[in-house]
Amino acid sequence: MTGRIVITGAGGLVGRVLAGQAREQGRDVVALTSSECDITDAAAAERFIAADDVVVNCAGFTKVDAAEADPDRAYAVNVTGPENLAQACARAGAGFIHLSTDYVFSGAFPEGEPARPYDIDDETGPLSVYGRTKLAGEFAALSAMPDARIVRTAWIYEGGDGTDFAAVIRRAALESEDTVDVVADQIGSPTYVGDLCAALLQIADSSIREPVLHAANTGGASRFEQAQAIFSELGADVDRVRPVGSDQHPRPAPRPPYSVLSEVKSAAAGLTPLRPWRDALAEAIAAAGPLPSTP
Repeated sequence: MTGRIVITGAGGLVGRVLAGQAREQGRDVVALTSSECDITDAAAAERFIAADDVVVNCAGFTKVDAAEADPDRAYAVNVTGPENLAQACARAGAGFIHLSTDYVFSGAFPEGEPARPYDIDDETGPLSVYGRTKLAGEFAALSAMPDARIVRTAWIYEGGDGTDFAAVIRRAALESEDTVDVVADQIGSPTYVGDLCAALLQIADSSIREPVLHAANTGGASRFEQAQAIFSELGADVDRVRPVGSDQHPRPAPRPPYSVLSEVKSAAAGLTPLRPWRDALAEAIAAAGPLPSTP
């Protein structure tokens, strides 16, 4: 087991769950919210990082649509921030793990070539400000600290009472009998936050030296298929979930139509593959339980 786990962006979903898992394992955890450690401030991280720490950067500008209107802020958080942390870790003699995204890929394949899960060394081609800044953040971190580790993940959810996709669909299934329109032409890797955090802790402890890894539940699904699965787990009528095209729900930022992440090369590097997405979803929905009763 490593020394301290220092988590930046600990106020978000991944940071919160990661801190909880690490503490349950008896680790020494320093969990820093964005207000406690502004990663865009080069001096801020220096105060918290010591030799033998492993810093896991869960901070990011993750509002994909908002990034289109505020590219400077997205760049500051997604590029300058990880570069600052990597430089601080390199100076202190600490390890550094940085979270990235499937949105670094375009989802476009050569004509006649079927879509297939993206390997870690496949050509990137982000479509949005968010994706471009996350890719630039990968390069910035590795340039500042070549032995940093970049962990790409996708479609993170908890499925409880939050605002993630699974949580929203769960409430829709339980709170009414209305139909729910869900896009069927975006396919990715739904990833249970608990499984992702277990992978991050394995990476923190391991001697894996691959600079870029994929950590997502295995297999691919459309948002429509994910929503159907949630309804099924809850015993709700899956016919209430209706497939629609993304053109019926236009958004400021384009999404890759296909961004399933392959675990093959990450497994070869030593990372335990995450379980199939459907198995993880079943556990997540069971753990969420019924909706809280209102007084």
